[in-house]
Amino acid sequence: MQPRKVIKIAQARAASDGAGVKIQRLSGFGSYLNMDPFLMLDEIRSQDKDDYIAGFPPHPHRGFETVTYMRVGGFSHKDSMGNEGTINAGGAQWMTAASGVIHSEMPSVDDSPGEDDNPGMHGFQFWLNLPAAEKMGQPGYRDIQGKEVTSFQQDGALIRLIAGEMGAAESVVTGPVTGKTTQALLADVMLSAGGSATLRYSKDLSSQFYVYQGSVRIGDKTMSRGELAQLGQGDSLQLIAEQDSGLLLFGGLPLREPVVHYGPFVMNSQQEIDQAIRDYQAGTLVRRQ
Repeated sequence: MQPRKVIKIAQARAASDGAGVKIQRLSGFGSYLNMDPFLMLDEIRSQDKDDYIAGFPPHPHRGFETVTYMRVGGFSHKDSMGNEGTINAGGAQWMTAASGVIHSEMPSVDDSPGEDDNPGMHGFQFWLNLPAAEKMGQPGYRDIQGKEVTSFQQDGALIRLIAGEMGAAESVVTGPVTGKTTQALLADVMLSAGGSATLRYSKDLSSQFYVYQGSVRIGDKTMSRGELAQLGQGDSLQLIAEQDSGLLLFGGLPLREPVVHYGPFVMNSQQEIDQAIRDYQAGTLVRRQ
C-alpha cells in the first residue's frame, strides 16, 4: 500500500448564506484549494437556533450536485421537480441540479419539551461538480435516511459510508450512492482517543478530509477541528486519533475541466453562465415536464 500524505492544509472561514445562516466555509473556486471534482464544503454547527433557523428559502442551481449530510438535527427539502424529503441525524440528501432546479432547504426543528429541548444543528453541504456532458442533463433528487447509510468497523474507526467504495478487511464496502461519473467518495470517520485506522480506496481518486471534532495525525502532520487536509496520491490513508475525533473524507475522479462560477450556477464558460442567468430571469431555468 502507498499511504497518502497531506500536501495542503486549509482553515474553514466564517461566512453566511441563505437567509443569514451562519456557516464555516471551504471553497475551491479559484482559491488555494483544488478539491476537483468537489467545489465547496459548508459546515453548519450551532446550538443557537437564531444561527440557522431562517434556513435556505427557494433558490436556483444549475450545473452541479448538492450533497447535504446531517450529524445533529434535520433538514427538509422541496424542489421544482415536486420532490419533498426530510432527513435527520445520520441521513443525507443528494440533489443533481443539472439543467436547472429551484429548491429550498429548511431546518427541521423539534419544539417538543424534553430534557434537551434544543440539541442544535450540525451538518454539512458539499457542492460536487458535474462533467460538461452532464451539466444540462435531467435533474434528480434522492434522500438517504440514516439506516440506509453503510456502517462498518475498520481497524480502530467506525465508518459511515454515504457514497463510493472503500476497502474493509478482505472485501470492498459500498455506500448507498454509486454510479456517479465522478466516482464520488464520501465517508464519516469516527475514532476514539488513541485509535488508529488505515482506510483503503482507489488511487485514481483525488481526496481530502475535514476534521469536525478532535485531532488526527497523518505522518508528521496533525490536523485539528476546522481544518481541511488536501491529500496526495496513494491508495490508503493512515490515521491516528490523539483524542476522540471525527472527520469527513471525500473525493472523486478529477474532471480537469474549466470551472466558471457565478452565485448558484457552475458551468464551463462565461457564455453558459450568462445563459443560466437569462433563463432564470425569464422563468425558463426549470424544464417543465
